[in-house]
Amino acid sequence: MRSSVICMLAVALGATEASAQKPFQSSVRAEMETALGRGGTPNPGGVLRFGFPRSDLRVVANGVTLNPAFALGSWVAFQRIGNHAMAMGDLVLLETEVESVMASLQQDGIEQTALHNHLLGESPRVMYMHIRAIGNPARIARAVRRALEFSATPITPAAAAASTTPFALDTAALARTIGVHGKVNGGVYQLSIPRREKILMEKHEIPASMGVATAINFQPTGPGRAAITGDFVLLGREVNPVLSALAEGGIRVTAIHSHMIDEQPRLFFMHFWGNDDAAKLGRALRGALDRTGSKR
Repeated sequence: MRSSVICMLAVALGATEASAQKPFQSSVRAEMETALGRGGTPNPGGVLRFGFPRSDLRVVANGVTLNPAFALGSWVAFQRIGNHAMAMGDLVLLETEVESVMASLQQDGIEQTALHNHLLGESPRVMYMHIRAIGNPARIARAVRRALEFSATPITPAAAAASTTPFALDTAALARTIGVHGKVNGGVYQLSIPRREKILMEKHEIPASMGVATAINFQPTGPGRAAITGDFVLLGREVNPVLSALAEGGIRVTAIHSHMIDEQPRLFFMHFWGNDDAAKLGRALRGALDRTGSKR
């Protein structure tokens, strides 16, 4: 199975970079959205991204009840490459859901590239399954939908609740400290920081929106306080300097691992947790980012 997927990858990536940047045709996009039960969000590089927040779960970590947008957001992203699509994603699963979801994906030719934790001490225990596929975009979308149905992941998106209260953190101050502007989504301040260098797979550039950007999330936990989580996307030589910088700032590292297979340069993903004064955490995160090749 793996050899056939690699062959498909090589053929698909023979398309020009110009064709890779084009969005999906409207009819193809409609097929994907019908299969996945929700609309996709266009991103640069011809990427169409779908989010599946685990709003069905009540997960508590270190005394904090996690918002779905904070650390419980399954997603899958598709990039058009010629007449094919490359898909990458990250599925948030309970331990009891892992085996059946994986079996369904395997049966449909969707590769798993990692399975691991992102958090520590959460209840119930949550696992993260990273996936990759090359081929017909509608077929991949249907395969992902079939696999998600072996979990309790909500397929139909919930209606967005209108917020009448201002966000509880000074996001402008955080943006100045960290050097990146984010957005408030689902009660969480989210920042995404791409790397400076190109990330390649079979000589094809992987856009940041397909999971190769550092992610930082702030969830308010009290006046001026926040819990933080996310992951730094790192080269091997950056791992220990960033770990030291986080530790100096009182931020705990909860996992260090890979998410992908065969990417160039080789990447490591460092997940973290903190719950403290938001401004203090922002300064610590900035210190860690300064030891990476992130683009700001």
